[in-house]
Amino acid sequence: MSGRFLLDTNVAIRLLGDDADVKARSDGADDAIVCTIVLGELLYGAYKSRAVKKNLARVQELAGGGSVLVCDEQTADEYGLIKNALRAKGRPIPDNDIWIAALAKQHNLVLATRDAHFAQVDGLTLERW
Repeated sequence: MSGRFLLDTNVAIRLLGDDADVKARSDGADDAIVCTIVLGELLYGAYKSRAVKKNLARVQELAGGGSVLVCDEQTADEYGLIKNALRAKGRPIPDNDIWIAALAKQHNLVLATRDAHFAQVDGLTLERW
């Protein structure tokens, strides 16, 4: 399997947890990228854990292993479009997930996730990892 993937938080957590299937998919991808939103969620998890130093080091290793996507004005525009479309459908999803979806769409990345609610985002390409 090849391709360019943006990792959702639930997939990144499994990667940090040494999930063999997720690791194999990540290793087979052309790019397996995290974004600042996912990085923030991972850091929050590390800070609230019992093994803060160990978990912070693992998150930093993941972030340092490749590119980390950041939001810009185009991302904000995509976010606004997605959030409005979801409102019109009556199908809201968490705001952080809208930002993640906006980055995936902006950069033409496949979103690797286990969250079914991303299917509500029009034009977003998903793959369950």
